[in-house]
Amino acid sequence: MGKKIAIVTGSASGFGLLTSLELAKQGFQVMATMRNKGKKTELIERAEMAGIADRIEIYELDVTSEDSIQRFKINIEMHGRVDVLVNNAGYAGAGFVEDIPIDEYRQQFETNVLGVIAITQTVLPYMREQENGKIIIISSISGKMGFPGLSPYVSSKFAIEGFSECLRLELKPFGIDVSLIEPGSYKTNIWTNGKHITEKSLHKNSPYHEYLVKMENYLKQNETSYGDPKDVAKKVAKLAISKEMKLRTKIGRGVKIGILLKSILPWKVWERMVLTRLDKN
Repeated sequence: MGKKIAIVTGSASGFGLLTSLELAKQGFQVMATMRNKGKKTELIERAEMAGIADRIEIYELDVTSEDSIQRFKINIEMHGRVDVLVNNAGYAGAGFVEDIPIDEYRQQFETNVLGVIAITQTVLPYMREQENGKIIIISSISGKMGFPGLSPYVSSKFAIEGFSECLRLELKPFGIDVSLIEPGSYKTNIWTNGKHITEKSLHKNSPYHEYLVKMENYLKQNETSYGDPKDVAKKVAKLAISKEMKLRTKIGRGVKIGILLKSILPWKVWERMVLTRLDKN
């Protein structure tokens, strides 16, 4: 059969880059994809330092472009199989609902939701024919709870949670496993240069500008508690070699207790807790 093939989307940085390295260390032949191949330098350098450069192939892939997906599909056909798909590509859209143009919501869903669906549809025929495979989807604690100023990102992750439940139930009879990773806050560029704040909310004349400042201060003050993204990458690699994957894996400081509290507390209590934390900033 040869080496097992793993595809990782969004491999230029963050979870995607680290996951590509961890999977290669586990013996996978990794098809590391990124929208801009000009950003491949860090991945190549790290792979060479780890002695695994021969196990990582870098491809250009824009998950929102059908043409790009079809070009990438030719490379999948050359391998003839897909054993693991890690749907990681995404970004965090931010701003307040009244300020956000509807096109920015569309762009968020094109990448974080429709991009995941499109790549999943691309690999499913291979996995179904093999009668095995693993699809690992990087979600977020934001897929389980809302937060002011992050409605594009949060709503996209809520959508991914529902999609993944349906997908798992559909694919179980074919020997294909689906699993969600739900990280809390980690030191990746999705919360720095990866975050797209709508222009109108950044203006001081926005009625929500003061609210945005509070949100930004809250996130900055909590940066010291952000986890190491290597932990998430190692968890993904561990799932990739496991016999069976559970539907959800929560990872990160306070994630389990946060999701539990939201599920058991009355909404009025939960709402007061969230707003009180922001008011302190």
